[in-house]
Amino acid sequence: MLKKLSIDNYILIRKLEIEFSRGFSVITGETGSGKSILLGALNIILGQRADAASLLDKSKKCIVEGIFQLKGYDLEDFFALHDIDYEDLTILRREINQNGKSRAFINDTPVNLNIIKELGEKLVNIHSQQSVTTLNEADFQMAVLDNYAFQSDEVKLYRHDFRRYTLLKRELEELKNREARSRGELDYTRFLLDELEKANLKENEQEDAEQRLEILAHTEEIKACLFRAAEHIGRAEINMLSLLNEVISNLTAGSKYHPGLLDASERLKNNQIDLKDILKEIEKLEDEVHFNPDEIQQLTQRLDLIYRLQQKHRVNSVNGLIAIIHDLEEKIRADNSLETSIKEAGQELENLADDLSTRAEMISEKRFRIKQEFENEVKQKLAQLGMQASRFVVELTHNEKLSNDGYNEVKFMFSANKGIGLSELSKVASGGELSRLMLTVKSMVSEKNLLPTVIFDEIDNGVSGDIAGKVGNILRQMSEKMQVIVITHLPQIAGKGEQHYNVFKSEDDQMAMTLIRKLKATERVEEIAKMMSNENITPAALRTARELLAD
Repeated sequence: MLKKLSIDNYILIRKLEIEFSRGFSVITGETGSGKSILLGALNIILGQRADAASLLDKSKKCIVEGIFQLKGYDLEDFFALHDIDYEDLTILRREINQNGKSRAFINDTPVNLNIIKELGEKLVNIHSQQSVTTLNEADFQMAVLDNYAFQSDEVKLYRHDFRRYTLLKRELEELKNREARSRGELDYTRFLLDELEKANLKENEQEDAEQRLEILAHTEEIKACLFRAAEHIGRAEINMLSLLNEVISNLTAGSKYHPGLLDASERLKNNQIDLKDILKEIEKLEDEVHFNPDEIQQLTQRLDLIYRLQQKHRVNSVNGLIAIIHDLEEKIRADNSLETSIKEAGQELENLADDLSTRAEMISEKRFRIKQEFENEVKQKLAQLGMQASRFVVELTHNEKLSNDGYNEVKFMFSANKGIGLSELSKVASGGELSRLMLTVKSMVSEKNLLPTVIFDEIDNGVSGDIAGKVGNILRQMSEKMQVIVITHLPQIAGKGEQHYNVFKSEDDQMAMTLIRKLKATERVEEIAKMMSNENITPAALRTARELLAD
């Protein structure tokens, strides 16, 4: 339950602290005094988004902090799941800086907004007058029914898997579309691959072929160069080898007079050996270089094929063509794997559909099983609120097709008066009737699911007199099992509270501030009397206030 709420620098609140107790607390105050501001601040620590507009003093940050008693509500697993230290007295805090950025903390551990919101939903349920209209919505009606049946968790898991089922159906459809598109492209892809594979391409073969063709195209020039080189080195009458041999002989002869000549002679002998090797290599090349028109034709055809394939596939090398072969092979493998993927996705979808169908049937059975009990309890509580002639029916249908709600659709049908047929809520209920019906539904769900704290914000619209007192009795009954906090403008409800808080404005020369204080017994009498007679409190109003408090 909510033990304490601290607010610093929020809208019209400079600094405020308020402590709450168990049971039934009421909050009253004049219109415009700032009751809604308190709820706004509480919503911030429950995960609602906030911005810089929330700051009273734009030069300072806003801090809202709530202390909650968690003992007995089995929330330890939630804290363990999110790696947060659990404390029986847990602190939720939000800080909003001057730029509108906010940070959230649970027991001083920084958390993202979704986590603090998830915890907030387990701690506090706020029901405002604006939310009465949600009673007309099918989603809310189904949620109420599932809450009453204690199967909200099962439905949440079902919906999670149904979303996965919907996505899988979409993915399977896309796979089938891809297969249909690729079927027409696959033949052409295979044709391109066959053409490239038949070419039997080798890495770097283009360069080798171009070089060989260059040699064959200039055979005569090459042989002439080789012939002249061989003549100069060793085949002509006067050649390099014979001259070198004569030089070596002269140096050898003179070496007996100067030892340095012998070294020069030896070095020239080594050069003579190199020249002989070079001559052999040249003569070998002479024998190998021949004009070969057949080979020229083969090489030209091969290069023409390579150039044509390069132009077709927009690459400039054989290696680029080989890379395209790998790409085409991968594309064909991917296309071939589509059939396997489609089969696997279809099987997964079928298994998931079977599982969802089984769970949807169980959920549906539970809804139908508690439908009558839910209707009877609603009618019983409405009777307590002065609507003895009202009728309420849950119109629950079973469909053949799975949906987000399983196999069911729900519609709350209502008649407030005798002799009037059942119709949808939006067509038959007045504001006061809707408020009483919503209070009935909220009280039933809250009592069954035992939320720590339920807050009602002026749910007494269209209610007065004896009915207001009966509404107060319902709220008082609820407070026996949970903390109930009610913001009200009706004295009959305010008189039922165990604790009474008054919200008021305090003005100085600069601005008005919203404040709140817990009223003492005598102050409660005056406050309730004021609610009945405005500023001029009459003796009759004081007597009635005392009677309401004594009741």
